[in-house]
Amino acid sequence: MRKCDCRFLWLQAGTHLILLPAVVTMLLLCVSPARGSSFQSGFPADCSHLTSSSPSGVYVIQPAASPPRVVWCDMDTEGKGWTVVQRNTYTTEITWKESWTTYKYGFGNVQGDHWLGTEYLHLLTQQGTYKVRFVVHSNANVTHYAEYDIFSVESEASGYPLRLGRFRGGGEDYLTSYHSGYGGIHDNMKFSTTDRDQDQHSGNCANSYGGWWYDKCQNVLLNGKKYIFWPGICSSGNCASSLILVKPTDVC
Repeated sequence: MRKCDCRFLWLQAGTHLILLPAVVTMLLLCVSPARGSSFQSGFPADCSHLTSSSPSGVYVIQPAASPPRVVWCDMDTEGKGWTVVQRNTYTTEITWKESWTTYKYGFGNVQGDHWLGTEYLHLLTQQGTYKVRFVVHSNANVTHYAEYDIFSVESEASGYPLRLGRFRGGGEDYLTSYHSGYGGIHDNMKFSTTDRDQDQHSGNCANSYGGWWYDKCQNVLLNGKKYIFWPGICSSGNCASSLILVKPTDVC
């Protein structure tokens, strides 16, 4: 086994740099295979493979055909074993108005606000059948979520379109049902960024807030600075925070 200095590491994610804890650095530098080899590190494919007694925190996973990825594993939410793929707060320092390439490979800090990366969302959800939970917290400290029993992100070549299954949660379904009074629908929409407009609007919806699965433009929007929008919960775009959590589905 090769020797390495595992004290610290700056990991580049998109155009942003993340300082990793020493234990994560050790995993990446001292256990990962050398460059050019196939990815057979022994890391779990996602957070659902952790033991139920594991605490929430920073872990290294490795979806099929992907290099190892540092993620936050949520072991406290109902069902445990959720992989956090997005976290945002209303007062975030992240602009969210990032390029296609930056969204592709991810940005931010997994211990705070971040985006895992559309490419890694694709690789993660292509290795099995996954479900998703979209979560928002209002300024009144009310938690609202929408869960879908199927969740996948298709390839970059097809525009990273969003695929969702059956809805479960409180209130209305704003992601797979069409709402003409807001922005249409999100299910089956391609991903748009400031430099790649793939929405159904005459302009580029991503120019206003950030990358998302827009139609004309949005019913729900979680990727924005000082704008996290969910009808009836944060109708002014003033949700305190958001999360997107994924794990293998229970129905297939």
